[in-house]
Amino acid sequence: MSAPSTTLTTLTTLPVVRIRRRHRLRTVAVLVISVALCLGLLLITFGLGAAGVPPERSFPALFGVGDRFDLLVVRELRLPRGLAAVMAGVAFGLAGALFQSTLRNALASPDILGISGGASLGAVTAVVGYGASGTAVNLAAFVGAIGAAVAIWLLAWRGGLHGIRFVLVGVGVAYVSSSLVAWRLSEAELREAGTVLLWTVGSVTDVRDGTLGALSVGVVALALLTIPIAREQRALALGDEHALGLGLGPTRARVMALLVGVGLVALATAVAGPVAFVALVAPAIARRLVDDGGPALLASAAVGAALTMTADVIGQYALPGGITAPVGIVTGLVGAPYLLWLLARSERKATR
Repeated sequence: MSAPSTTLTTLTTLPVVRIRRRHRLRTVAVLVISVALCLGLLLITFGLGAAGVPPERSFPALFGVGDRFDLLVVRELRLPRGLAAVMAGVAFGLAGALFQSTLRNALASPDILGISGGASLGAVTAVVGYGASGTAVNLAAFVGAIGAAVAIWLLAWRGGLHGIRFVLVGVGVAYVSSSLVAWRLSEAELREAGTVLLWTVGSVTDVRDGTLGALSVGVVALALLTIPIAREQRALALGDEHALGLGLGPTRARVMALLVGVGLVALATAVAGPVAFVALVAPAIARRLVDDGGPALLASAAVGAALTMTADVIGQYALPGGITAPVGIVTGLVGAPYLLWLLARSERKATR
């Protein structure tokens, strides 16, 4: 009896092993392609624009060899900007995947739920109300994002954390935040309004070494915390009863996942501003590419970095007429049609 039983077990596990191997290969492929795209675009940007440095000079300058102009362009202007776009994209993509998987809602994105709006409100208040600049604005944006998340949490909590209530309260907080930002901008002087308005759409133009270092360290630390969280996301996707049956506390798991997601959004928004729709679009693309039915956290982070880097390069060097645009404008032009399509598809499913 044992031999047929063993054979049957082997036959049933073989397809599972093959599926898992295929999904792992797809994840690795997405990661490799995204890293190659980001690296390729970064190297290309060294030679673009009026101050571009040709490859025979930009490569040595990347390692600190060359004249002062080449070092300025490559190491102090283009390299920090590219790294900021990559790290912000990783943070937004990973945070979006955590939100959507934990709340089981494809619309659960930090910019739609008001967390990015809270960061904008904090930055605008610091600049317009108190004349702050530099690091103080970044700190105010971080505090604003955390404050918005706490407000959503308190208003949505009813003996536990429920996805639909969290999303609805978050949308309300987003509207309140955008209204307060508009009110603050209406009171600002012309010079202040121009500076703040550029920041609120999302930009990696003026990221300094100190803020870039803080962003990188924070994103890496929070990304490491998602390793145990990733194992819990599949159990949560089965429903609370099944999660409890597997020994997982669903409320605790959701709280931990959302805390990490909020931290990622707060860090990225404090440095780069609320880069629109990356947290919404990147996880959707990653899940389709990996196709394993899971949260696709690693793939979402990689796709988020590639999207943000590509959007920044397009906004600076590929728009018609020689005009330039912050990265948040380009991602908004891509993400807004996707959001409309997602809403239309959800409406069709609801009416069936």
